[in-house]
Amino acid sequence: MAELLRLTVLTPARTLLDAAPVTWLKAHLADGAPIGIYPGHAPLLAETVGGPLRYADAAGEHALELAPGILQVSHGEATLLTSGAPQATQTGDEPRLADSPQDQRYDRLARQLMITLRAQPGGVLDMDDEARR
Repeated sequence: MAELLRLTVLTPARTLLDAAPVTWLKAHLADGAPIGIYPGHAPLLAETVGGPLRYADAAGEHALELAPGILQVSHGEATLLTSGAPQATQTGDEPRLADSPQDQRYDRLARQLMITLRAQPGGVLDMDDEARR
């Protein structure tokens, strides 16, 4: 039997998606590159930008519009931590996140995690930061 993925999308308040088995998923990373995740993918920790998270399961292909977040892939599981779906501003210019206390706390924790990861010598994000310079 082919190896498959479990996809979970979490916000501070709830689980937006818990899908298994998933045959693939596609997201856009903060460095501007799209990424495809298939069964057997190497472990990964990456920052994502807002936009559609696409995935396929037995029912077909799906897309879920999400705010920026953090994607972790490990041991046949892909977990995306996000503050939720982007919401349009009243002027319709840029999507913005809901300003609930839970969303604000998540945003603070996510920023702190990214700062900590970037500060690690030889850390996963150091190589990406060097490539951008």
